[in-house]
Amino acid sequence: MFRRLPEAAGDIIAFTIDGQFAQAFAGDTVAAALLSAGFDHCRTTPVSGARRAPYCMMGVCFDCLVTIDGVGNRQACLIPVRAGMRVVPVPETRLVLQADRKGYFPLIKGR
Repeated sequence: MFRRLPEAAGDIIAFTIDGQFAQAFAGDTVAAALLSAGFDHCRTTPVSGARRAPYCMMGVCFDCLVTIDGVGNRQACLIPVRAGMRVVPVPETRLVLQADRKGYFPLIKGR
């Protein structure tokens, strides 16, 4: 699906994606590096568990959220790759709501 333009080039930067060695060109965003490395998604939706991958590549859709150097919910499409960076896809989380005896769902506090 994602294919790098043939004229794209630059200094090569080493970093890790989910603990695996990866490389990107200087100036690449983390999202572009994920797609170039063949990752088909970087997070799942909390309700349905549907896979999400970088989509808009300009910070609008929030489908490219990852953890970078221990800081979660970073937009991969807005952050350039740096040498030694540690990128981790957001772990699969499912929001499971259970209705009470009357069939009502609880409010989620803190949202």
